[in-house]
Amino acid sequence: MIRFAPEQYKEALLFLGTAGVVVPLFRRLKISPVLGFLGAGILLGPYGLGAAARHIRWLAPFALSDVEQIAPLAEFGVVFLLFMIGLELSWQRLAIIGRLVFGLGALQVLASAAVVGSLSALRGETPVSSAVLGFAISLSSTAIVIPVLADAKRLGTAAGRTIFAVLLFQDLMVAPLLFMVTMLGIRGGGVGTALISFLVPALIGLSILIFGGRLVMPRLFRHVAAAGSTEFFMAACLFVVIGTGVETAASGLSMGLGAFIAGILLAETEYRREIEVTIDPFRGLLLGLFFVSIGASLDIPKLISQPLAGFGLALGIIAVKFCVNLAAGLIARLPLRVAIEAALLLAPGGEFAFVIVSAARAVNAIPAGAAEDAMIAVTLSMLAIPFLGAVAKRIGKRPAALDQAAFAPAAGAPPPEAIIVGYGRVGQLVGDMLCLHGIRFLAVDTDAALVARFRREGHDIYFGNAARLGFLDRCGLATAKALIVTMDRPEEAEAIVRGARTGHPGVVIVARARDAAHATLLYRLGVSDAVPETIEASLQLSEAVLVDMGIPMGKVIASIHEKRDEFRKLLQPAGNPETGRAIKFSSRMKEMAKRPQQPGPEP
Repeated sequence: MIRFAPEQYKEALLFLGTAGVVVPLFRRLKISPVLGFLGAGILLGPYGLGAAARHIRWLAPFALSDVEQIAPLAEFGVVFLLFMIGLELSWQRLAIIGRLVFGLGALQVLASAAVVGSLSALRGETPVSSAVLGFAISLSSTAIVIPVLADAKRLGTAAGRTIFAVLLFQDLMVAPLLFMVTMLGIRGGGVGTALISFLVPALIGLSILIFGGRLVMPRLFRHVAAAGSTEFFMAACLFVVIGTGVETAASGLSMGLGAFIAGILLAETEYRREIEVTIDPFRGLLLGLFFVSIGASLDIPKLISQPLAGFGLALGIIAVKFCVNLAAGLIARLPLRVAIEAALLLAPGGEFAFVIVSAARAVNAIPAGAAEDAMIAVTLSMLAIPFLGAVAKRIGKRPAALDQAAFAPAAGAPPPEAIIVGYGRVGQLVGDMLCLHGIRFLAVDTDAALVARFRREGHDIYFGNAARLGFLDRCGLATAKALIVTMDRPEEAEAIVRGARTGHPGVVIVARARDAAHATLLYRLGVSDAVPETIEASLQLSEAVLVDMGIPMGKVIASIHEKRDEFRKLLQPAGNPETGRAIKFSSRMKEMAKRPQQPGPEP
């Protein structure tokens, strides 16, 4: 019989409770929840309530006494973050912003590493320690900067895309830097042997992952999607992220590198959007746990005893990196406002500094004291990102002249103007009509075989459940003009309309309705127009028979639209804000019908 031990669940309950308080509170205050997790880690950690709990026993259940217990699970936060970054990456996207990624990004990392490493050497650090600190501190915080830009609606600006490009290069550099740290930890004449023993399994592991993954992963998701089970799809997502991470770890590389490559391999498949929505909650929670562990590791007594050293190093990191980033931006011929805004948000340290410093500490490539000082300074600098973001937003309010080709949309193609949910016979016909009028659209369906078939034919279609929160946002509903719901399952159509109207009050929503009662319900949920199958079929039959009986086409069209307007007024609830928009088309048709008509054929 397994004995129940409540203390085994203390860390999990503390973290879940923290997440339940921190995320809603900080979102309400319009502050990045990451800062809340860092603060919670500081408060609950062994240097906060953990220290007080040694003297006040009743505080013990509210303190994280052993950070090492949550560290292995917390590391998965970075793994899931890199997987999501890989999903957002494509070769087309790299080609568009390649100059910024591999030009400005490389210049920023190398210049920052050189300057910070040189300053570390002047402070008495060894060459190996200086190199590690230089590269670790040169990295910025993707997990905080991107949400700060998104909340300020600055991600699509010239500065936002510049920052994203630099962060992307930094993320790509994590795996090579971890490899460098491993090599720096090796001493003596065994370096050559160690290099071979490291490279051979690493290359074999990467080859298996890349070539095997291209063959296996799309087929795996096609098989799981065909089963129609949300739980199995979630299990497949977690299996791929964790499995690829374990595979690369067994090859001597980082788990994050394997997850990143897996994300790239799945980025061009029809399952990308659904995978993003499925993985995002896990990424958010695990990354939150990662920041809690970072905050809990902050040595408060040392910071209190040496405040000038801790805060001075943090300010020094921000000042040095700001100057280097600004110079790199000007060398890359960015406008001054864009260069300043990017330099401010890239100046603090980032989460990957902890990963690199911890790895270096494990192989004795950096002294313990230098590692602790670096972690304290980087943590304090990250706390300043939201404030630097506010300053950067004020600086970037005026638009700067810039070559817009360098900042094309992230996916490398114009966003869809319309989204069709359900690509069966009705959805396909709607898509044909949109194409006829030159309207770009994206289609969504839950039939994996149908999606695969139309994707092979070149259609922009994705597998996924549009009723899931956030799925349509990832498909581009925020910038689309219209959402067309053609599904023949009333409950799912209602859920899609309800979620879309709540998140996007201004978008036009046209939905297929089963009958008059269903259309009335859809109007109450906020559709711009509902098309009942029974009524529309009757009107089409009436139009056909009247024309065949010799009634002039103009009169038939006018009468059909008048009857359709009558039904709309009957079906729409009083005061529906969408009513005016819904009858614009029929009003135009009425005006056309008033024009002189050609007489019909003799009976």
